[in-house]
Amino acid sequence: MAVLMSPPRRSLTGWGRTNATLSDVLELPDHELPAAIKEAGPRGALVRGLGRSYGDAAQNAGGIVLRLLGAARQAVLDEQLGMVTVSAGVSIDDLLRVIVPRGFFVPVTPGTRFVTVGGAIASDIHGKNHHVDGSFGNYVESLQLLLADGSIATIGPHQRPDLYWATVGGMGLTGAILQATLRLIPIETSRMSVDTTRMPDLDSLLAEMSSSDDDVRYSVAWIDLVAKGRNLGRSVLSRGDHARCDELGPRESVNPLAYGPHQLLSVPPLVPPTGVLNHATVSAFNELWFRKSPRRRTGQIVGIGAFFHPLDIVGSWNRLYGAKGMLQYQFVVPFGQEAAMRTVIERLAASGAASFLAILKRFGAGSVAPLSFPAPGWTLTLDVPGASRALGDLLHGLDRVVLDAGGRHYFAKDAHTTPEAIRRGYPRLDEWKAIRDSVDPHGVWQSDLSRRLGLTDSTHV
Repeated sequence: MAVLMSPPRRSLTGWGRTNATLSDVLELPDHELPAAIKEAGPRGALVRGLGRSYGDAAQNAGGIVLRLLGAARQAVLDEQLGMVTVSAGVSIDDLLRVIVPRGFFVPVTPGTRFVTVGGAIASDIHGKNHHVDGSFGNYVESLQLLLADGSIATIGPHQRPDLYWATVGGMGLTGAILQATLRLIPIETSRMSVDTTRMPDLDSLLAEMSSSDDDVRYSVAWIDLVAKGRNLGRSVLSRGDHARCDELGPRESVNPLAYGPHQLLSVPPLVPPTGVLNHATVSAFNELWFRKSPRRRTGQIVGIGAFFHPLDIVGSWNRLYGAKGMLQYQFVVPFGQEAAMRTVIERLAASGAASFLAILKRFGAGSVAPLSFPAPGWTLTLDVPGASRALGDLLHGLDRVVLDAGGRHYFAKDAHTTPEAIRRGYPRLDEWKAIRDSVDPHGVWQSDLSRRLGLTDSTHV
C-alpha cells in the first residue's frame, strides 16, 4: 500500500510539550489499520488521538504512530435507549455538539472536551462526579478492538470481560479501539446550577467535602498552592448539577438545550522562551482568583463549558509555559491519609513551584480495571513549568509520600515516574500484563510511556 511505503517522520510531544521524540506518523481511515500494523517494526505501533495526554503516552519513538481519519466523525444516537455508537476518533467536543441539543450528556467528562472517545476509554478518564458516578469505562456497553494479529474483537463488560477491563485504562496497549457504544445521561437543559464557596484553608476544605460531597453530583476545588501558614490550602469549592428547566430565566428558557461552545482567544506561538508563568505571575493570579470568588453563592446558572471545560476557551494555553513546557502531576491517596495530602501541599508551597492549576477532588469506588487510576480517596492535580533537576527531585520526593500512603499516579498525566513507582501503585500490573501478552505476544502495541515504565516486556523492544 503506497501510503505505508514512506510515512513522514514527525516530532511529537504530549500536551505538556516536553520530551519530544520522532515517529513515523500515518493518517489513515480505520479500515486500513490492519495493513498498517503489519508494517510495524521492533518499536511497534500506537494509535494517537488529539494528543492531550500530558506526557509521553501518545508517542512512540522510532515506531509508527497511527491517526484515524474519515470515519472519526460518525456518531449514531439512539434516543430511546439513551445510547450512542461512535467511532473512536470522535472527540468529546464533537459528541457533545450532537447529543446536548437532543437532551443528553456524557456520563463522565474530563477538564477538556478535546479528547477522543478512544482516548477516554484507554485512559479511563474521570471527572468532577467520580465520587458518585465512577469513571468512563463503567458506561461503555461494547467496543470494537483491533488486535495485534489484525483481527477485530467485539468486547465489553459482558463479552471477553478480562480483555475489556484490560483495555479500559490500558493506554492503547491492548489494541486499537475502533468504535464504542456508550450509555448517556438525560438532561433538561445545557446549563449548570452551581454553588461556589470560598474556603480559608485546607482543613476546612477537606471537612466540607467529606461531610457533604455525597449530596452533590459534581464537586471540584481549586487550591492556591502558593499560600502558606494559616492560609495553606485556601481554595474555591465549586459544586453543581445539570440545571432543570424551571431553574432557568426567561431568556435562557427560550432554547434550554442550546449549545455551541467556542474559544475566545488563542495563545500565539511567539511566547517568550521562559514562558509567562512564574512564581510572581502565578502568585498574582492566585490572589486575584481567590479574592474575586464569592464567599458563598448558590444556584448560579452557567453553561456546560464554563463549569466543565473552563480552560478550553483559550486555545493552545499550554504555550504559556514557554519552550520548556510543563509537567502535570496527578496522584490519589486513600481516605485516612489526609496527612500525606497536607505534606504534599506544604512541600509544594515551600518549594515556590509555580502552579496556577491545582485541582482537588474526591474519588469514589474504583473500577475493576487493573490499570484504572481512580481509587477511593483524594486526588490532586497540578502543573509546574519546565523540567529541571530541582523539579525532578521535588516530584520524586512527593512520589515517596504518595506511595508510602498507599497512593498512585495517573498514566495520562505522567512524564516522570519510574517503573518501581508504578509497580507499587498498581498491584495488579502483572495481571494486566498477562492479559495483554495473551493478545499481543510480540509487542506490536508500544509507546514511549510503556517502555519508560516497563509496561511492555523489554524483549519486545
